Amino acid sequence: MKVLGKKTAPYRYLMPTLILMTIFMVIPICMVIGYSFMDKAVVSKNPAFVGLDNYKELLSNSDYWSSVSNTIIFVVVSVVAHLLLGMLFAMLLNSKYFSIRTKTIARVIYILPWVFTASVVAILWKLMLQPSGIVNYILSIFPGVSRNTEWLSNRSIALAVICFINIWCGYPFYMISILAGLQGISGDLYESAAIDGATDSKRFIYITIPQLMPILISIAMLDFIWTLQSFNVIWMLTGGGPVNSTQTLSVYIYKLTFQKVNYSMAATTATVLLLVCVIIAIFYVKQQKKVRK
Repeated sequence: MKVLGKKTAPYRYLMPTLILMTIFMVIPICMVIGYSFMDKAVVSKNPAFVGLDNYKELLSNSDYWSSVSNTIIFVVVSVVAHLLLGMLFAMLLNSKYFSIRTKTIARVIYILPWVFTASVVAILWKLMLQPSGIVNYILSIFPGVSRNTEWLSNRSIALAVICFINIWCGYPFYMISILAGLQGISGDLYESAAIDGATDSKRFIYITIPQLMPILISIAMLDFIWTLQSFNVIWMLTGGGPVNSTQTLSVYIYKLTFQKVNYSMAATTATVLLLVCVIIAIFYVKQQKKVRK
């Protein structure tokens, strides 16, 4: 009995967490997947099983494909910009050309966007981007620039503005992660390369990038999943408008659920989004296993 108790002890410690995860995550996910195969799910006492009809209807819906297009642009632009900005600021903070005091002040300033909650970010930028806001006031100083630009109401630029705000919010995560990776690279590698006559660009390409690659891949995959599910800032800034120009899949699911009360199609869209996230998560787990080895 004592041997059996020792073998089952880890599972007993994990049991409360597993029970909570099952109740609040596994069961709801299974319910949503089940709703995607039904017609009039939740709103009807006896929803009819329709098989893959909801998926066929979804794939023929123009609003869905518009949301997919906006989501792809939003995710790709955000992840790439996060990576580039994070690398740039991390390299600056890791540079030997600045004093420790300057680096400390810069770290505090650079990390501020990541500290703000989504509601604070949305309110802050909504006020600044109003026609009478500070952004238009600063731009009006330059000749030929209008002071009455509707940044969030202009269909042609609204998505770009949302991307910019999301980039501003998310780059500190990359900066901190990459900075930690840079500080973990042995200085002997750079000294040996310098003795061999390697330029700064070659040292960056052949030493820095390969050493950081596991970190870059991991944070890019995580950021891809987070950005794919991004909802709060977009909803509070534009609500998916104007004319669905900033409507991503997360906003599309929300509208189907709470505005159109179409739980079946919302569950179908959520299931497709879940599948994409699971595929990315599998790659992330495999990457983490390689790093540990």
